[in-house]
Amino acid sequence: MKRIFGLETEFGIAYAPSGGRRLGPEEVARYLFKPVVAWGRSSNVFLPNGSRLYLDVGSHPEYATAECDRLDDLIAQDSAGTVIMQDLLNRANQALNDDGYDGTPHLFKNNSDSAGNSYGSHENFLIRRNMDFAHLTSTLLPFLVVRQLMVGAGAIIPRQVTTAMPAVQTNRANPHAAQTVATPTSDVVFGLSGRSDVMWEGVSSATTRSRPIINARDEPHADAEKYRRLHVIVGDSSMAQPTTQLKVGSAALILDMIETGVPLRDLTLSDPIRDIRVIARDLTGTTPLELKAGGTLTPLELLEIYLEAATKIVDRGDHSVGDDQTARDVLDLWGRMCEAVRSQDFSAVDTEIDWVIKKKILDRYMDRSDVELSDPRIRRLELAYHDVTPGVGLVEKMQAGGLIAQTVSDTDIATAKDVPPQTTRAKIRGAFVQAAVDHRADFTVDWVHLRLNAHAQRAVTLRDPFVSTSEHADELIACLNGSELA
Repeated sequence: MKRIFGLETEFGIAYAPSGGRRLGPEEVARYLFKPVVAWGRSSNVFLPNGSRLYLDVGSHPEYATAECDRLDDLIAQDSAGTVIMQDLLNRANQALNDDGYDGTPHLFKNNSDSAGNSYGSHENFLIRRNMDFAHLTSTLLPFLVVRQLMVGAGAIIPRQVTTAMPAVQTNRANPHAAQTVATPTSDVVFGLSGRSDVMWEGVSSATTRSRPIINARDEPHADAEKYRRLHVIVGDSSMAQPTTQLKVGSAALILDMIETGVPLRDLTLSDPIRDIRVIARDLTGTTPLELKAGGTLTPLELLEIYLEAATKIVDRGDHSVGDDQTARDVLDLWGRMCEAVRSQDFSAVDTEIDWVIKKKILDRYMDRSDVELSDPRIRRLELAYHDVTPGVGLVEKMQAGGLIAQTVSDTDIATAKDVPPQTTRAKIRGAFVQAAVDHRADFTVDWVHLRLNAHAQRAVTLRDPFVSTSEHADELIACLNGSELA
């Protein structure tokens, strides 16, 4: 069984002045994307590794991985996106210095800014068009609500649960951030996820004011008669690679279970929007959740029911995450995380799960410094966990010291910066982009199409994301390498 995966990550940017003039995100973003515009004549480009890089509304750089059909490839591509952004940040910093600015630009792989605006980390899964979409989403939704207990990034959030949608303070520069502006409060707790409080619907085609857990907009970027793209927007940006592996791998296994017809009792939650907030504030996983079919289950019990079903899929080899060992690794971490929650002893996962790693850092600092969770120093330390500015952030140093585990090698990440996955259509797109750039040809690319603008008749359509070769694309590249366009 095969599936296409993709991750879209919006980064936050900020500028720390050193006594000189302050710069807003828009100005920093212009410096950040100067090399991109010079290279691709646009701030919205596809790269030779098959990925898409662009400047989203609100001055948020966004990196969308190339299509991957293996979980290891996805993690390498996602990590490569961070390295690409770091390279751009280094160049922006040098350009700022050359122009007389003495501060430091920062890049954050997180999901909220200082004003309380939320931006996304989205997961994409290709699903078969013949699946009953309503059944699929209703079965998957309870899992996505409780999944944060395993793979949340951790966040300092208000203690009080609010389920009434507050008034919106519109940010015209960033419609995606028009959700709400959080009210500052000293009454806070360490929660599993900051994204939980900005979710207002289970399934919807909206993305801003009534942001859903699953976005139902039907944009397959593939043959629409065969495929549909499942767009999950509830997740946090993961810093630790094992967290990414568990986040995407567990969801993929549940999709495999649904698509192959493995029976599962009705686990529909009576109030998933209330539940997602309550769960975010319960690190023990013991809160009773009401089921529509009657009775209650705790988040931990739900995760174990889903784990049992996922294990059946892997045992019979009918899964989509890649090789069997990768699937077993997902199940292993899933099981260890459930046991850690039950025992409240997280030592077996404290190098692999983001919220566990972050809480350990914050707890140690609070014990050592005798400060409360609401202290501004704790807020800065939490933000430092997501700071990917080279030489500054915590995760880079902790990985180097073996305090955060890696599932893919630095060599694989370095390769993924320039080389697309070799088993999907990203291979074709990447080769075309590289050839077109090498020959300075005017071209247009999206997820499905390749086009030489001066030769419109040579446009190529790639509707099957699983196909990694194309005679027509080869002819297009050959024409670039020949004399026909000279």
